[in-house]
Amino acid sequence: MRKTIKKIQDYKKEGKKITALTAYDYSTAKYIDKFVDLILVGDSAAQVVLGLDSTTLVSIEEMLVFTKAVSRGVENALLVADMPFGSFQVNKEETMKNALLFIKSGANAVKLEGGSDLMIDNIKHLTQNSIPVLGHLGFTPMSVNSLSGHRIQGKDFEKTLNILKEAKKLQEAGCFAIVLELMPSESSKFITQNLDIPTIGIGAGVHCDGQILVSDDLFGKYDRFKPKFARQYINLKEGMLKAVENYCTDVETGVFPNSEESFELDVEEVKKLENYR
Repeated sequence: MRKTIKKIQDYKKEGKKITALTAYDYSTAKYIDKFVDLILVGDSAAQVVLGLDSTTLVSIEEMLVFTKAVSRGVENALLVADMPFGSFQVNKEETMKNALLFIKSGANAVKLEGGSDLMIDNIKHLTQNSIPVLGHLGFTPMSVNSLSGHRIQGKDFEKTLNILKEAKKLQEAGCFAIVLELMPSESSKFITQNLDIPTIGIGAGVHCDGQILVSDDLFGKYDRFKPKFARQYINLKEGMLKAVENYCTDVETGVFPNSEESFELDVEEVKKLENYR
């Protein structure tokens, strides 16, 4: 049965951890959909799919293509799409217009970063008009320039309290859950315990109501940067390199394709070709 927002929120009450991963293509979505509760079409596609240096560089058109592809492979998980940089730091009407594009592309909800007054107003406008929103606080990758890099957030009581205040505003605005990124586990625990909606951590320790990772980190496929918090469960990079090396060797030595991988003419047709002058 397809996961719903209510189901995700019930997990917090039941003490059941929420499992989430990113996906950017049909086949990956189809495989992970069998296991996870939530799939995020993350703007991390900017780096791991498009080879860009920052999430701020991916366009709404590109994110819509990824969302459509992923949606075709999802039957069980709640599908959330990241709204890219520039698509929601605008007025309420433009934010609504952009959010609708993702919903019409197959997403069940959208994710917006930040907790500024503008974000609160835009999120409230979306949720009041039947567009579910996943919030995102702590380190927000789209703010990497203003934050001067990948810096841990909530490193003391006052900063943690400020994040909690933002989180409560997001909760009041109608967010069904909040991603907490790159913060001490004690800070995320404090925030999680003081919210009614679930938290989903990434680099925020074990006390969040759930966890999310970039799938390319979990699969060991992306090697330009490896976050401290990203556990690699398989090394697809090494497997892919070895597979390509073996393929090239087989082609060069005539081992590939073999007879079982080739098509053949009837014997009589072969004779006609051999006798043709």
